[in-house]
Amino acid sequence: MKTSKDSPTVYSTGTGRICPECGRPVKECHCRKEAPRIAGDGIVRMQAEVAGRGGKTVTTLSGIPLADEELRQLATELKRRCGTGGTLKNGVIEIQGDHRTVLEAELGKRGYKVKRVGG
Repeated sequence: MKTSKDSPTVYSTGTGRICPECGRPVKECHCRKEAPRIAGDGIVRMQAEVAGRGGKTVTTLSGIPLADEELRQLATELKRRCGTGGTLKNGVIEIQGDHRTVLEAELGKRGYKVKRVGG
């Protein structure tokens, strides 16, 4: 038999998402704050991918040495710059379409060293 400890409340209509560890609303939660995602060698790797995406091209950016919140904001700014959609998954920014030249110039202005990988 499952108890409330086995399946904690994760959403409430009054407060929204709830942290399963401390029981507070996610905006007030401090237990799940991740350590900054600052890793790698400082080189941003950019690649255009098509495989597994239904024939659609997606430009991926990995190795950006930023903490999660800063990375999320950078992804938003890059999507706006390209005028397209995208997402952030596991520290990798995905921008819909082939925008390698625009992204390379934009990241270069921001002081990042960009390396094109793949085809």
